Amino acid sequence: MHSFPHTLSAPTESRMLLFNSSDLEDIVRNDSTELKNVEQILVPVLDAMFLGAGHVGQSPQSSVTGTGTDILLLALSAADMLLLTILPFHTVAIAMQHWPFGDVMCRLVSFLGSACSTASVFTLATLAVSRYLTVVKPAKAYSLLTRRRVSAAAAGIWVPACCLAAPQLFFRSVGIPRQIPDGISCFAFLSPRDQLIYGLCHFLVAFLLPLVTIAVAYSCIYIFIWRGQHVGRAPQVERYQSKVTQTSAMLVLAFTVCWLPSYGLTLALLADKRSGATGTSPRYGWFSVFARLMAVSSTVVNPILYVLMSEKFREDLLNLPNREKRWITLNKFYYMLTLTPNSANPYHLYGCEDSLTGSRKT
Repeated sequence: MHSFPHTLSAPTESRMLLFNSSDLEDIVRNDSTELKNVEQILVPVLDAMFLGAGHVGQSPQSSVTGTGTDILLLALSAADMLLLTILPFHTVAIAMQHWPFGDVMCRLVSFLGSACSTASVFTLATLAVSRYLTVVKPAKAYSLLTRRRVSAAAAGIWVPACCLAAPQLFFRSVGIPRQIPDGISCFAFLSPRDQLIYGLCHFLVAFLLPLVTIAVAYSCIYIFIWRGQHVGRAPQVERYQSKVTQTSAMLVLAFTVCWLPSYGLTLALLADKRSGATGTSPRYGWFSVFARLMAVSSTVVNPILYVLMSEKFREDLLNLPNREKRWITLNKFYYMLTLTPNSANPYHLYGCEDSLTGSRKT
């Protein structure tokens, strides 16, 4: 479900990982020549831009201390990088209007797309809980958020993510859609009932529940800051904590906005099948293009957010002499932005002389 949705015309791949050949009859637009031309030209161009910006922005060019939050941010970056790695396969399929990579790559690319994006939202949920403990319960965070435990959590995140993506390895395959018999597509051979069950489970476990966790964590943080319960900390640290929390919340909001169109499309298509509609479902052609581009953009928005959310960092970035140094500084800020109590203290880099704690290695 999470993998980049496709909007291929004739021959076409299903827009979401859930749908089989019968679904194509419901969701493929009326062979619009205009939309087909836009897809074949605009989508590859935008994909190339996303791919270049993503690899530049996500490349780990900075020195990382290996602290707990660094590990989680690296895990998030790794998931985005893997999504960018499989992007060219989707781009070529859209440009050629068929799937040319065979059955093995059909399964593998679908599996990686689902697993990586699911791991991303699980990592964001873990970061939100980590931020809650850091801001609201720093003493408990100091004892719980050790590097070893966070490393185990970062690795463990991929277990449920891979389990949720496992059906892609078994039910994804290449085939010839009945309505479009002149080419090979990569889609899922699932019955309508199985599509509904898998789609709803994926939506609940990999999207809704993590976002509820994230929303609750950040709501508690904002209530805590608003009530002024962090009395005793230096004002500089308070301002920095507030800025970090705002940036983290924006990161989660951006992820939600980027992926919500894809999930909305999935639920709409599942509702069509549930109602028994055949051949009369709404045509989602242009919205499918939009949903796919929004999903791809999720891999590159994180570094951009840090530029928009930090005035001090934006000033430092604009003062650098060339583009390469600006991206290096951007990436350094990316990895040190969200702190846990056992992280190396960078407050002095941004005008804060006070620290919460020192760093630990346990």
